[in-house]
Formats: sequence, structure tokens, C-alpha cells
Amino acid sequence: MAIVSFPRRLAELAEADPGRIAVTCGEDTITRAELEQRADRLARELALDGVVSGAMVTIALPNSIDWFVAVVACWKLGATPQPVSSRLPERELAAIVELADPPVVLGVAADAFPGRVCRPTTAVAIATAVATGGGPEPDPLDPLPDVISPAWKAPTSGGSTGRPKLIVAGMSASIEGDDRPVLLLDPDGCLVMPGPLYHNGPIVWSCTALIHGCHVVVLPRFDAEATLAAIERHRGDVVYLVPTMMKRIWRLPIDTRERFDLSSLRVAWHLAEPCPPWLKDAWIEWLGPERIYELYGGTEAQTATIISGTEWLAHRGSVGRPAEGTVMIADDSGAEVPAGIRGEVWMRSVGGAATYRYVGAEARAMTGGWESLGDLGWLDDDGYLYLGDRMTDMILTGGSNVYPAEVEAALQEHEGVHSCAVIGLPDDDLGHRVHAIVEADPDQLDVAELLEFLGARLVRYKVPRSVEIVDEPLRDDAGKVRRGALRAERIGGAA
Repeated sequence: MAIVSFPRRLAELAEADPGRIAVTCGEDTITRAELEQRADRLARELALDGVVSGAMVTIALPNSIDWFVAVVACWKLGATPQPVSSRLPERELAAIVELADPPVVLGVAADAFPGRVCRPTTAVAIATAVATGGGPEPDPLDPLPDVISPAWKAPTSGGSTGRPKLIVAGMSASIEGDDRPVLLLDPDGCLVMPGPLYHNGPIVWSCTALIHGCHVVVLPRFDAEATLAAIERHRGDVVYLVPTMMKRIWRLPIDTRERFDLSSLRVAWHLAEPCPPWLKDAWIEWLGPERIYELYGGTEAQTATIISGTEWLAHRGSVGRPAEGTVMIADDSGAEVPAGIRGEVWMRSVGGAATYRYVGAEARAMTGGWESLGDLGWLDDDGYLYLGDRMTDMILTGGSNVYPAEVEAALQEHEGVHSCAVIGLPDDDLGHRVHAIVEADPDQLDVAELLEFLGARLVRYKVPRSVEIVDEPLRDDAGKVRRGALRAERIGGAA
């Protein structure tokens, strides 16, 4: 079966229907043909900047049409898009750039990284020259070579060491010629994406929809009412959500929420963090169980489970039934445990294919191709997977991962902090909030100043929402801290 590169696929879509809208962001739109032209121009300039097949290009752009232009331009050169938040503090971005080693960084000031080409936007000189009559249109008879990026994306993640890591996709930027859309997408449909495009879920849903010819409607930033308005206005048939978004939509005044026509909506996906059963019940009652779908899996993509609302009602609390041989529950020794017994969730891909590689970290793995993301869970007698708490101390807040070690490393830089521990505490809106416990002299430490200090070092969602000052050491002589015990003391229950 013929393998088609992402650039070739997008070119075919543009040839078939050049005037069809490819992407909408706010009031801005771009057609398939316009996306081709802009991405082609940017790709040519990136090539002059030193971007070659296999290289990464760090993309620090907000949700926008520019973001898609940048990603497609990378694919046209066989390069790997490496998206990051446009609001990353300078130091955190520098650590990621060091790992990715890109010849070009998009979305930063021209002098941000000496020795690398830095472009604030995707605007290119050739486009400006054409618009002003100062230069020729690129020769349509001299197309860029058709290449396939060896990895189609390389998003970032925090690390348990307090350092970021890249998760480089094991899949190339290609599809089989007659591939049908996955993720319940329809080639004639419209995806509404309110999530940030530097996160893996939004990347996967948005790019998959684009490659398969869907209209992709991206919100500049999440807004509960605007999400419903976008579904109505663009006749969205698929929407991507995380439970925090679902809560904020559900908490709109009922007359506001029910004012919008959602009859076009076939599928409401939710993922990235556990969904409280009460909230899932509410959405099932509102939209119907046949429209609610949940996906569980990591950016590493060893495997994934999917469960519909209808299935969930018969297996309340489950995240779905994994493919045979792809999930195992094991005890502390690595031995498989029977159904109904809680243990660590281990995953592997079908056939053992490599689905990713880390840059800046090592996988938690054991023989047999099994890898763990640190989740605890169990399987029932029917093979359905249920998740408990994270085995590690990672905090899921508003659909984003926060590793305590990273926040603690920033806290420890402050001269007024003697020791510290960061934990997640339950939060009705975010699922969990980042809570910092700080050993310090309360007369010498101003909390507002401390948060400002952290804001210069951490992206906003990693900055603690609450800070507690204590006067006893939080770590033992070996520098260890029992975060589970600290959390249990504050919310009740066993450590």
C-alpha cells in the first residue's frame, strides 16, 4: 500500500478543493491553498536558515494560524516540529532548546539564542517582497522535494528529575494512501480545539484532523462560552476537552449553556486527567452517552484505551479495555497480579514497535518490552482498566503535568527557603492544585514576592496556587521527602 508524506497529502487536499477553509482561529481563516503557499514560502526560508531533514524546529507560537504554517513548513523539509508554550520563562525555554538543538527557533526575539536563527513570527522575506512587488513569486515549476519527516512531532514534558524532556514520536510524518481518519473524525467534518497546541493531545487531534481534510477550528485560548459558540457557528462535529474545561462549561449559567445549538456535535472527547464521575454523569445526561468518549494513554503512545459513555455506564470508572497483551498490572517486584488487585500499570505496543524516544530522560522499563508511566490501577474480570493515584508524585492540574521536583528546584533557589515540598491537593476546578510547603522564617519570607520569583522561572500553571509556611525540616538527612505523607496529613487518609 502506498505511503504518502504529510506534505503530499496536504498538497492533494489543496489541489482537490483549494478554497476550502483548512484552519480557523478566532476571526482568522486560511484556505487549503493559502496554507500550502505560506508553508512553502516559510519552508524555503527555513532551508536557507539551515533546517534539514531530521532536524528539530522549536515552535514557541501561541494558538494561531501561524502555528499550523510553521508545523507544515517543518514537514515540507523533513524536519520535526518541536512545539512549546509561547509563555515559557526564558530559562525553561533555554533548557528545552539545549535538548532539541534546533537551527531555528520560531516565536522568540531575533537575538534570543545566539548561534541560532530566531524568528518572532512565520512572516518571511519572500512573502513581503511579493506583496510589495519587490520580488518574484516562487517558481511553481520548482517544487520542494517530497520528503518524510522521520518523527512527525516532538512535544515536551516535565521530568521527575526537575528537568524537561522531549518525547520524540516514533511515527514518521506519513500515512497510508487510503487511511481512514482515526479519533472518530470525519473528512467532511469540523474539529473544535480549545486546548493549547503545545500539549500532545491538541497536537494529535488538530494535526490528524488537518491531514485528513477536516476544518480545524482552534480557539486562541480556552473560554467555556466561546467553545460552545464555536461548535454552533462552525457546525463542529468533534470537540476535544479535558475535565477542567468540562467543569467550566458545565458551570455556565444553564440558560447560557443551553442557548447554543450543539446538534452537529457527534463526539466530545475528554482525556489528559481523570474525570470525576459526577461530571461525566452530568455530560452523559446533557449530551447523551453515545457522544462522550474518553481516551487514556501517554504521549509515549505505547498503547491507549478508549471508552464510550455507553460502555462507561456499564463499567463505571473504567478508562476502557486495552488490546490484548498491551497492559499488565504488576506488584512491586514486577510480577503480574490477578484481576481486581491494584498495582502499577505497565504498557507495551502491539508487536513491540518503538512508539517514541526520550531526549533528556530514560524510560522506566522492564523485560518483555513493558514500560510504566507511573500510574496505579487494576483490571476487572472483563479486562477493563481502572486507574488509581499516580505512583509517582506527578500532579495533574487542569490537564497539565507538573512534576514536584521541578517546582522544588525553583523554590530552593530563593534565599529565604530552607527546604520545601510540593504536592497536589484536590481542587474543584483544576482537579488538583499545586501546593508548596516551605520551611522558612515567616518574618523573612514574603509569599507574594516568592510567587513573583517563581513566575520568572516556571510557566504559569506550574507556579503554586497556595503556599504554606512551616518551621520544621521537610527532608531527612538523605534529602528525602515523603510527599504522600504530607498530602495525607492535609486531606486525610493514609499516606
